[in-house]
Amino acid sequence: MIVAAVFIGFVLLGMPIGFAIGAAGVIGLIHMGGDQFLAIGPSRIFNGLNIFPFLAMPFFILAGEIMNQTGITDRLVKLAQVLVGHFRGGLAHTNMLASVFFAGLTGSATADAAAFGRTLVPAMVKEGYRRDYACAVTAAGSIIGPTIPPSGLMVVYGSLMGVSIGGLFAAGILPGLVICGVCMVVIALGAARNSLPKAERRANLKEIGQVFVSSITALLMPVIILGGILGGVVTPTEAASIAVAYALFIGAFVYRTLTLPALYQMLVRTARITGVIFVIIAFAGILGWWMSFEKIPQMLAETILGLADNRYAVIAIIIGLLLIVGMVMDITAILIILAPVLVPLTAQVGLEPIHAGIIFVLALNISLMTPPVGACLFVLSSVTGEKLERIAIKLGPFLVAEVAVLFLFAFWESAAMLLPRALGFAQ
Repeated sequence: MIVAAVFIGFVLLGMPIGFAIGAAGVIGLIHMGGDQFLAIGPSRIFNGLNIFPFLAMPFFILAGEIMNQTGITDRLVKLAQVLVGHFRGGLAHTNMLASVFFAGLTGSATADAAAFGRTLVPAMVKEGYRRDYACAVTAAGSIIGPTIPPSGLMVVYGSLMGVSIGGLFAAGILPGLVICGVCMVVIALGAARNSLPKAERRANLKEIGQVFVSSITALLMPVIILGGILGGVVTPTEAASIAVAYALFIGAFVYRTLTLPALYQMLVRTARITGVIFVIIAFAGILGWWMSFEKIPQMLAETILGLADNRYAVIAIIIGLLLIVGMVMDITAILIILAPVLVPLTAQVGLEPIHAGIIFVLALNISLMTPPVGACLFVLSSVTGEKLERIAIKLGPFLVAEVAVLFLFAFWESAAMLLPRALGFAQ
């Protein structure tokens, strides 16, 4: 109890989540056997980071930064607009489809929210959309980014749990597309109630072809990443480094929008984001070791199985736990702390490791848009100036729809494992 109290206390005081985890872990070591156990700390920190696939994360982040800063976003938005902009609420549909295109570049919900918060939200407001509704659409679409690969959360999960990252990437494609489709249905059903602008002129084939040609260099990037990984040609780390090289080439020689000062700022942002994630992973190694020593995973498993031994009931409890904890805690920290605890429980009820992984990723991604600490809500509120609570209210229908998609893929194993099995990542 003292370890949990220390962790919660430091978080409430505003300490960064990584250091709060580290402080709680140190208290746990001392509680186990005095200061002699502190000597274990450095080795646990090193071992927590000494995992080769983690190298993919900074490369994916940097590739996304480069592609985002070189005009790629505008091209992808134009492509989405000529495809779906003619529907009523065309810019809302465009926002959602552009999130699918953008997902293959960054794999980050906050990057998606920031980029579209600066570009599409003002455009939607200018066209007559309420700003809180425009922000809600952007937040709902932003979680497609870390669902459709590449996804940093999948890299962390696969590395920690020894699960095929390529298999997780394959498993994320279908849920991401379904989330997009379901959210577009929500937009269409609420078009009259939200007084969305009527349909614009439908683009002709010539216009679609011209925009597609101008966007093809951007669309090739996810093809290179996913094609290489899913085809077994390269590892995720190698694919990420190739993506950086490709992004540098496109930015410097094709679009000619990449400058050295801009590249320096991208490197700084990449180092900052990577550093935050790696601090959490490193210190979570100490806390995770303490939890294993105290047999907390076994106790939690016995508690959950004591509540229900039905497979679907256990899955529902795990999803509920992830969604609740995700409302108040960083999702990377949740994954690192709870995955080693809960994944063995999913194995006991017969879930494939990849299936369990996609449940974790989907649930935690949804947490990015739930108050009070949903990262995407904070990003959109700061970028657009809209009040966070107003965005959260408008998010209601989208949140219900996305949770329904989560339960669909959690309970329907054949759908969740369709692509991983077809590509040979699972039996």
